Amino acid sequence: MNDYTVLDKRFAKLFVGHAKVEKLWTGGRWLEGPAYYPAGRYVVFSDIPNDRILRYDEASGAVGVFRQPARHTNGHTYDLEGRLVSCEHSGRAISRTEHNGRVHQIVTHYQGKRLNSPNDVVVKSDGTIWFSDPSYGIDIDYEGEEAKPEIGGCYVYRFDPRSGSVTAVITDLARPNGLAFSPDEKTLYVADTGATHADVARTITAYDVSADGASLARPRVFASMDFGLFDGFRIDEQGNVWTSAGDGVRCYAPDATHIGSIAIGEMVSNLCWGGDKRNRLYVTAQTSLYSIYLAVRGLGHPAR
Repeated sequence: MNDYTVLDKRFAKLFVGHAKVEKLWTGGRWLEGPAYYPAGRYVVFSDIPNDRILRYDEASGAVGVFRQPARHTNGHTYDLEGRLVSCEHSGRAISRTEHNGRVHQIVTHYQGKRLNSPNDVVVKSDGTIWFSDPSYGIDIDYEGEEAKPEIGGCYVYRFDPRSGSVTAVITDLARPNGLAFSPDEKTLYVADTGATHADVARTITAYDVSADGASLARPRVFASMDFGLFDGFRIDEQGNVWTSAGDGVRCYAPDATHIGSIAIGEMVSNLCWGGDKRNRLYVTAQTSLYSIYLAVRGLGHPAR
């Protein structure tokens, strides 16, 4: 099987022709939220229905349980101090794993009301934490615990750990999901997976980030599809958007052209960059963890 589909010559420069998609592990129910920790050379990722966080060791190839129970965590990232930041479905919170291993919930409410079920999260270079909060984790018991939403909407939030303030920066998407900043952090991309529950467009929307980094403006559709969903995605150093899709992983150039795809063989949920040079793309699909080496480096953490 040819793993790559080239739709634009720019895509041919981003992959190594003989590097194939590797299935690293299988055995999950719905895998999500990979995040790479370079100091440990491992990837953590969520198996949400099984209420566990798994860890893939890059040196040995072993996979083991990192944490269980895990409050049905979904997306993960690392903050500027190298602490794991996680989205908890049944915890209905953003949590942080301290260096001593203690798990501390750092965001639980907005305007006195409990969050729905945080889904994906990114950390900006100023240390602020941006996350999406659809209601998948409280809709039914499969990926969390069924509960009545308190806020009345599914928003994207900005949390400032220094002041403790929580601001809703996007309030008009049906089910905001994956999110990531462009290399210069002047653009925030956000996926809407609302088509799971309503007749809404399957899109990634781009927003301008204000000069003070605290608000968004000028939303416009960056990418759309007719089948499947854009779920999680990450950006490379050139500004290309590598995103989950119903048919594998898609790559969009900064000008929004769909330049190519990588076939995975399962419904893809999310991805992250890893490896010593950030040129290894880790992909979570429904039951399995995959990876592929590319000819481009992923966008590094703001702290590195």
